[in-house]
Amino acid sequence: MTEPKRYTVTAALPYANGPLHIGHLAGAYIAADIYVRYLRLQGKDVIFVCGSDEHGAAITIKAKKENTSPQEIVDKYHQIIRDSFEKFGISFDIYHRTSEKIHYNTSQDFFRVLNDKKAFEIIESEQYFDEEAKQFLADRYIMGTCPKCSNTNAYGDQCEKCGSSLNPTDLIQPKSTLTNSTPVLKKTKHWFLKLDAQQEEIKNWLEQTAEQNNWKAHVIGQCKSWLNDGLKPRAMTRDLNWGIPVPQEINGSEGKVLYVWLDAPIGYISATKQLFLEKATKLHQFSYQHRSFENCTENDWEKYWKDASTQLVHFIGKDNIVFHCITFPAILKAHENYILPSNVPANEFMNLEGDKISTSRNWAVWLHEYLAEFPGKEDELRYCLIANMPENKDAEFTWKDFQSRVNNELAANVGNFVNRVAVLTHKFYDGKIPSKINEKDQAIFDEINALTSKVNASISAFRFKEALQFALQISSVGNKFLGDNEPWKLIKTDAQRAEEIMAVAVQICKILSDVFAPLLPQTSAKIRTQFNAFKDTILPSQILFEKITDEQIAFQIEKLNKSKQSNQQLASDIDVTEVSNSEFLPLKPEIQYDDFSKLDIRTGVIVAAERVPKADKLLKLLVDIGIEQRTIVSGIATHFQPEEIIGKNVAVLVNLAPRKLRGIESNGMILMAEDANGKLYFVNASDVQAGYTIR
Repeated sequence: MTEPKRYTVTAALPYANGPLHIGHLAGAYIAADIYVRYLRLQGKDVIFVCGSDEHGAAITIKAKKENTSPQEIVDKYHQIIRDSFEKFGISFDIYHRTSEKIHYNTSQDFFRVLNDKKAFEIIESEQYFDEEAKQFLADRYIMGTCPKCSNTNAYGDQCEKCGSSLNPTDLIQPKSTLTNSTPVLKKTKHWFLKLDAQQEEIKNWLEQTAEQNNWKAHVIGQCKSWLNDGLKPRAMTRDLNWGIPVPQEINGSEGKVLYVWLDAPIGYISATKQLFLEKATKLHQFSYQHRSFENCTENDWEKYWKDASTQLVHFIGKDNIVFHCITFPAILKAHENYILPSNVPANEFMNLEGDKISTSRNWAVWLHEYLAEFPGKEDELRYCLIANMPENKDAEFTWKDFQSRVNNELAANVGNFVNRVAVLTHKFYDGKIPSKINEKDQAIFDEINALTSKVNASISAFRFKEALQFALQISSVGNKFLGDNEPWKLIKTDAQRAEEIMAVAVQICKILSDVFAPLLPQTSAKIRTQFNAFKDTILPSQILFEKITDEQIAFQIEKLNKSKQSNQQLASDIDVTEVSNSEFLPLKPEIQYDDFSKLDIRTGVIVAAERVPKADKLLKLLVDIGIEQRTIVSGIATHFQPEEIIGKNVAVLVNLAPRKLRGIESNGMILMAEDANGKLYFVNASDVQAGYTIR
């Protein structure tokens, strides 16, 4: 591929109805920051934009709960989010917000262009209306019983218990969250983006771009699932009083606002406009010196969104894949003047201590609290989240693992090496840097240069966890080099050789500073300051990473346990349901070991999923079982949406004789667990890769 002239990198706009947690960082922002810092170090022309997403029904719901206005909510959380990003070290060129006038104007202009180009169709449909509140209800203003898992507190767009995507009309016994009354269906008109008209165009673009740029399997799988189901028109307006109004000159616009998923991604564009406006008028200081801001004009933003030689990369979590890979590209295509993303390296979810992160249940590690409770330890958290980043499957954060990684990997490996070099240099040479490097030590630099190249290649390919592992190997090489040569002993018998060894060790520290610059920027800066404070002298030893104590970890675990106890009490106050032993199926007859040994059960990962036409219960799955990928037809369509299970770890019976279901040959069986209510659960081993034998 031709090398792009410039890069536009975006990170998902966080929703301004609550603070940031570690799931946000692991899902999008650390990965984006690593990639941008790497590009800058390579001398690339790159801008990094983000901002607060400040519209939608969830904002108004939060305002109602806190007995305040939507504007006060977004002002409050925008400040908290922006400050947390800044303190943690996410290096945006601009952190904007969708309540700014430039964003309103940009979004409304988009709507006008799409409307003029007949990209919309106006569709009349029945939606729930609260007669007491005298307003139509957004999806999140409706709650009821989930038809799939019987959760009585499901929202009109999603059941947070089983994860199923819903429409408000799917709910059993729906209630308005505004008045607790039963809503009625009432006709209303909305502008729908004609996604169905772009089906083939989007499909062809997606397949070609994904193949050229090696997109992640779970991203492709989720997109193909939607495309295989057939794209359908999607509403781009809502009946709300909070949001960007549909341009008033358009007939029928009264009371309508832009749907947040039209408004929010356009926020990337409006943020870029604002960035160049501020740079051109010198309102915004240079955060990073690169040529894109030298003598720029406010119209230079267009090069980063309309020039074919620009590469657009979106960093998001897996819940936003379809919007960034199908809906937003369709909007940009309909406008006709914009480039489309070259890659969307979405991460999957980060779980916490054996459970899904939940803001409503306060089951999270909040970034602003971490920054207050662990001051100066931004890179420690960053390291742990990179080392366990959910790049291709869900991952888990635990406080014990955090402690172990900081103490046994960062402190014992990187911190130990840098400290030893500084201590020995001051002990033997009064801090003056030895400069005599022997040619016979070139092999150590060859090894380190090879590792450095691997770090760079991994970052370029969005494999950040792998890049960190290679970077850590460099300090391991340094530790081994010191241990093998023992300059503290050589100084007594061969002073020249001892000085050569120390000269190599100092150079390895400088290399570490460069390699860690995109990965652990604060650590990199500390090493650089220590080893480059003066031309020929290093600063005295300093502790790079303090040990995390048992008391600190116990405090954090206890804080989470209090959240769990509080939620359990709340749940018991609302609804207590016990399952008696009689509700479980009886045990089957005894078998011999030889019967069991005939079963070949292995771990697998679902890489693609789609519905089987004219079969309500069947999903066609493509499953990676390590040695190959298999097509398996599974009767789980009434329990799971295809797009929800891409990347799921599963257990597969692989030596089941093939059989045809609806004309599709199925080669294996996905093992499921079923509770007393008939709800299905995947049987999986989340900490192993595809292809392992279960026995």
